[in-house]
Amino acid sequence: MTAINESLAGDFILVGFSDHPQLEKILFAFVLISYLLTLVGNTAIIFISYQDPMLHTPMYYFLTHLSFADLCLTTSIAPQLLWNLRGPYKTISSTGCAIQLYVSLALGSTECVLLAVMAFDRYAAVCRPLHYATVMHSRLCQSLVGMAWLSGVGNTLIQSTITLRLPRCGNHRIYHFICEVPAMVKLACVNIHANEVQLFMASLVLLLLPLTLILISYGCIAQAVMRIRSAQAWRKALGTCGSHLLVVTLFYGTITAVYIQPKSSYAHSQGKFITLLYTVVTPTLNPLIYTLRNKDVKGALKRLVQKDRAQQSEKL
Repeated sequence: MTAINESLAGDFILVGFSDHPQLEKILFAFVLISYLLTLVGNTAIIFISYQDPMLHTPMYYFLTHLSFADLCLTTSIAPQLLWNLRGPYKTISSTGCAIQLYVSLALGSTECVLLAVMAFDRYAAVCRPLHYATVMHSRLCQSLVGMAWLSGVGNTLIQSTITLRLPRCGNHRIYHFICEVPAMVKLACVNIHANEVQLFMASLVLLLLPLTLILISYGCIAQAVMRIRSAQAWRKALGTCGSHLLVVTLFYGTITAVYIQPKSSYAHSQGKFITLLYTVVTPTLNPLIYTLRNKDVKGALKRLVQKDRAQQSEKL
């Protein structure tokens, strides 16, 4: 703890997008709108899934946790980013940086596992439809969600603590807009090869392993769908899996570019924009993808509106 406290002395400077001053006002408006849409969209999914009995299924149970993780992830990043984009000060307190590091890494890691859990759920729904209720029983669903959250918390306790214990010799200029492990490690004034290896191994476990499980699940789903001759069954299978597959592509396509790419290229501006995609843009798009492409959610929303109208009519 002493090493951590000494390492945290003084505020950090988040360089962020200050090397693109002409973009800061545009980014401020973009991040603000995205954050508001994230708050509304993910809160709506959580509320609708809780209120409508028709959505009390494993798929929407997992989706509720994904929406909650998205909501918290963006909230841990967007307010500080908006403050730095709008004002002349680009600083974050040492305590605030540590909190952001722990929280954002925990939530990002949890989402990686949750998306793999949701892929397994889709595999069970498409490839084992007659046994779906038996396979995806409530106790298993709760255990899978608990595993996702515990893996996220465990990962951040290890990686963030190791990162914060690195001596920085007065280096407080972070070439990023958030306190993130790859950017924080670069502040160290000692050999960080062991830390980079540890980060890479953690990325293999929490990024590539879930992604491999997702690809295997969808490979089995593709084989099952290819054997289906009914056009209606085809559309139902694609509707069931299409939304999740699109979310997986957006999330993993961006986060792997940050954590798997060579660290020598991390400080380049494209790394910041890629991080912006999976921390701000993807949580904004997820509710839109699941509502616009999902008949169940749209139906639940209609029923909720009709119920509210009926209650208003009774009062009148």
